[in-house]
Amino acid sequence: MTLIIILLLVSGYLLIATGHLTGVNKAAIAMFIGTVGWVLYICWGADFVMSQHPHEYVEYLSGAAPSSMAVKNYIYGNIFLHYVGRAASIVMFLLATMSIVEILNNNGCFDFIVEWIRTRNSKRLLWTITFATFLLSANLDNLTTATTMLVIMHSIVKNRTQRMLIGSAIVLAANCGGCFTVIGDPIGLLLWGDGAVTATNFSKHLAVPALVAWVVPTILINRQLPDRLGLEWTAPPYRGDDTNLNRWQRIIMLFVGIGGLWFIPTFHNLTRLSPFLGALCVLSVLWVVNEAFNRKLMASDQMSQRRIPLSIQYGVIQQILFVMGIMLAMGVMTEIGVFGHVSAWLDHQVHNIWVVGLVSGLLSSLIDTFTIAITDISLYSPIDGEQLGLWADSAYMAGFATNGFFWKVVAYSTAVGGCLLCVGSTSGLALMKMEHMRLGWYLRMLTPKVAAGFLAGMLVLYCEYFLYHTL
Repeated sequence: MTLIIILLLVSGYLLIATGHLTGVNKAAIAMFIGTVGWVLYICWGADFVMSQHPHEYVEYLSGAAPSSMAVKNYIYGNIFLHYVGRAASIVMFLLATMSIVEILNNNGCFDFIVEWIRTRNSKRLLWTITFATFLLSANLDNLTTATTMLVIMHSIVKNRTQRMLIGSAIVLAANCGGCFTVIGDPIGLLLWGDGAVTATNFSKHLAVPALVAWVVPTILINRQLPDRLGLEWTAPPYRGDDTNLNRWQRIIMLFVGIGGLWFIPTFHNLTRLSPFLGALCVLSVLWVVNEAFNRKLMASDQMSQRRIPLSIQYGVIQQILFVMGIMLAMGVMTEIGVFGHVSAWLDHQVHNIWVVGLVSGLLSSLIDTFTIAITDISLYSPIDGEQLGLWADSAYMAGFATNGFFWKVVAYSTAVGGCLLCVGSTSGLALMKMEHMRLGWYLRMLTPKVAAGFLAGMLVLYCEYFLYHTL
């Protein structure tokens, strides 16, 4: 049964990697392997429980005779719900942040970006829109930020080749910006929630590598653009049917939304509650402000179709199901003991977190950024200071301690490595569909540039690692 579950996971990875060819949604694949994996696990639950949790199960029985129903109840209450709660905390945070972006966008809070980039100069437009994407994705959800910027870019750039180049730079900026904060990407959030990293330390070490990984390819992309772009500036979107806010009201909403998310690390440190609770609190406050500012339109039923953010209705559902399915699948693999054997093999045969990082980056470009990152994270648990002294090779194992470099290498390599091919990230797939972009064109025109930035950023991260352990 262990072999069957492993084959199920590997088959799922292959289907996710070829989803752009088969047309099968990766969320459906993730949910299938996650749910079927747990069904297979519980069918042979007694063997797996006695292998991984023998003492806990005996204490749970409290002298009662073991039975099929008893082991199923134990799995449900003591094993399964743990992984459900872990996955739910991530998807609830995603739901909250995507909803915050949707409310801000519906009220025109991002219209200043269009005013900011109003130029035909290719350098100014490229750097302005990617810089805005880099900053916003570090504070908001990187997928929603990338999608918003791609829509803005698509509406003003007329030439399809230029749109594909600028769109690729936007996707890269979103992934790089999201990877250096704990709230900008689900992987950072997961590491933070598991106690593997702290928010300040994580950003301190990843900010410069992420900046380099964005700047280097963007410089190379800019050389392929003409000095003057063919743009079509349309009138600002009419918002009379969904909002009637002045500039100061939009600034207030932007401050409430983004400023509230900045407070989440402090909220977590003070309360020790899950970060998604802070995100939901920010969403609720922003929602109240939205309804207060738009009360006249709501009273006249002009906003009846816009009161609930679109991300709550359908926009984020696929991403939520994908994250939930992959995290449930990782839970099954952990409970059958496979990850323990894989991590032991890596420690003995590879014994190098940088090799693991480079390979993870390449796999992220082929399969999926989140899938590879959560696989790497599931191999190890954070080691505290007392446990670290028990290891013979404490210098190597320090990479897996809280704020160790293994977690940072995984977060960086999977986020940026996923841009080596446009199929490695959800925002890259969105760009493919929006511009009908072919994988071969991206491989020829963008992959070498992204690879240069990826390796440059990895080199910066390695220098930080060397200085940290030297000084």
